Amino acid sequence: MIDETLLDSPDGLIRADTRGLLRAIAASGAHVRTAARAAAESGLARLAPEGRPGTLLVAGTGPAVPLAAGLLGALAGDGLRVSPLRPTGALAAPGALTWPLPRWVGPLDLLLIVTDDGAEAGLSLLLEAAFRRGCAVVTVAPERSPLAEVTVHRRSLTIPHAPAPFQESGGHPAAPGPAWALLTPLLLLGDRLGLFEAPGDAVAAMADRLDAVAERCGPTTRTHDNIAKSLAAEFSATVPLLWSEGPLAEAAARHATGTLTALAGRPALTAGLPEALGEHGALLGGSLIPGADPDDFFRDRVEEPQPLRARVVLLRGPLRPDEPGGMGEPDEEENVPGVPTAAGAARDLAFQQGVAFSELTAEEGSGPLETAAEFIARLDFTAVYLTLAAGTGP
Repeated sequence: MIDETLLDSPDGLIRADTRGLLRAIAASGAHVRTAARAAAESGLARLAPEGRPGTLLVAGTGPAVPLAAGLLGALAGDGLRVSPLRPTGALAAPGALTWPLPRWVGPLDLLLIVTDDGAEAGLSLLLEAAFRRGCAVVTVAPERSPLAEVTVHRRSLTIPHAPAPFQESGGHPAAPGPAWALLTPLLLLGDRLGLFEAPGDAVAAMADRLDAVAERCGPTTRTHDNIAKSLAAEFSATVPLLWSEGPLAEAAARHATGTLTALAGRPALTAGLPEALGEHGALLGGSLIPGADPDDFFRDRVEEPQPLRARVVLLRGPLRPDEPGGMGEPDEEENVPGVPTAAGAARDLAFQQGVAFSELTAEEGSGPLETAAEFIARLDFTAVYLTLAAGTGP
């Protein structure tokens, strides 16, 4: 359980936030703008594309790597394979990790390496291995870091890691917010290479959307008007099931499950529609604790805790990256009598099982980047509020 009174106390939240998690996430828009300027100054605009890569590989440290792989894959659609490289090592410390390069990687592929440190020996070894295979490499790393120097030595493109100045990192590897400084250059690079559309004005609109979510979900907004605080209160006594519709929503849901687990210490599950109806269907009926009956009339409601139940949140995004992201109006199929939809089936299943169900949608007319940013920021704020109110902060 959490202290729900803390959620409506801005001063109390600030005092509890000793690591600056709220300030870190509120600076997401500033990170995007600063990183975009640094990417433009690095010569990215002068890059001459030489065809589409066969496979886009993403490697690095922190939550930015799986988030980048998910978003790049969602934006590129089925015309490009995006593969994150998983590290190996005896310890989780970045300095002890290595990134094996798959045997099939060759001159037709592109390797993206992102890090906010640049001193990881394993990433430099990965770059050298890719160079020997003839694989193109682009790195996002701090200027004058060992990785940046190796990149220049191998005559590859390096984009400086440029977070917003005077901003806190959040003091935790899974702290949301700073990852946008690593993600933004990759979005601009993908646009320059013609992999998907992410021009400068769309990136600027994404930064504005992050600012807007930070205002709506900030600590001064009361719980009944703040979707992030409301979800944090509900997630405290439930297991979140984050269902998604569309590739952008799926990438955001996967990122959210990782943040809820790593930062707030709360297990969460994710699945896309319609597969979620089968994969999570058994979790919807009754308590998730074996033997516990939430409807037991004789249960001691003072001594025994409330049985753990599921809580479904459906993220609804465009089914294709070129569709408008706003879902303010129902799908055309939902307006056709007798035509079933996955979202409708999800609502019906949750209602039949008596499980709390809600939907997250982006503003009508939103572009793909704005849609992704709104999903990610809302759930990032949710994880932070859950962390602070439960006292599980790092």
